[in-house]
Amino acid sequence: MTTTPSDPTTAQPGRPPVVDLATWQAARDELLVREKAHTHEGDAIAAARRRLPMVEFDGTVEVVGPDGPVPFLELFQGRDELVVYKHMWYDGAPHQGQCEGCTTTAWHLKDAVYLNARGVSFAVLTTGPWEEVASYIEFMGYTQPWYSVRGVEGPAGGDMGYLTCFLRDGDRVFLTYSTTGRGNERVNGSLGLLDMTPYGRGEAWEDKPEGWPEGDVPCWSWRSDADGNATWGPTSRPVPQWTRPGATPVETLGRHGHH
Repeated sequence: MTTTPSDPTTAQPGRPPVVDLATWQAARDELLVREKAHTHEGDAIAAARRRLPMVEFDGTVEVVGPDGPVPFLELFQGRDELVVYKHMWYDGAPHQGQCEGCTTTAWHLKDAVYLNARGVSFAVLTTGPWEEVASYIEFMGYTQPWYSVRGVEGPAGGDMGYLTCFLRDGDRVFLTYSTTGRGNERVNGSLGLLDMTPYGRGEAWEDKPEGWPEGDVPCWSWRSDADGNATWGPTSRPVPQWTRPGATPVETLGRHGHH
């Protein structure tokens, strides 16, 4: 059956109906009203976020980086504001066994030059022992500063999987904001772009028209084999880890010796 713009009922299953440009523009304009309302509400929430109270804590608490223990204050790099991502860690796991969600988040935060230009520093914190963390950073090719907060209580340490913001006033340090779960999505530009596509993220929880491709569990596409196939097998990794030059299943099993 041939699909024509004048007969949207003949659209193929699992695809949007086909219409003429004027009909599409009218539907697009209608959705734009909702999008603008969503944007304005986001602006209002951001304004409320800037008015949250803050919590002072000891900025001299030590975290461990490539140069050994350093005071938390050093993470500001002389700037007044700091954003950190708290990366979950599985002790003793091979590189491909680290958190797929945190890997995806960190991969989208590889360059903080625009944050720096606005007076904001960035760092990744994790509870992993520094020796393991350093190896992982080298494997992934990360250039952002990483620090181990093993044994450090919150707000500098504590629970992982959070985006957290801090403010410095001289030698005084304050916690100003923290979010987790889907709150972390704002740094993942890939998810935002997928949300614009007809099929979305390909996850089971999404509201899709009848006949759309079925989704899988959240994160399903973030683990794959070397060919990009979704899998949770012994040589699977978060997708970004395959993009590292020389990262192959042979290297994984041979270099690290365990699954």
